Amino acid sequence: MFKRWLKHKEAMTQVIAAQTAEQAAQYAAHVERLEQRVRVLERIVTDRGIAVADEIEQLRDAPLN
Repeated sequence: MFKRWLKHKEAMTQVIAAQTAEQAAQYAAHVERLEQRVRVLERIVTDRGIAVADEIEQLRDAPLN
């Protein structure tokens, strides 16, 4: 009886670990997209050139990941 319970607990632990790994990968991808957007915004804010308005328009047309 104890061995069966232990086997069940091990299986549940593996399922939870797989779910956690999948969530971590999703969070990492989301963070990467946010970091890319922040880099673009930082570049726009710090750029003092005339082309800032043109870059904003190009970014509006660009697909979001």
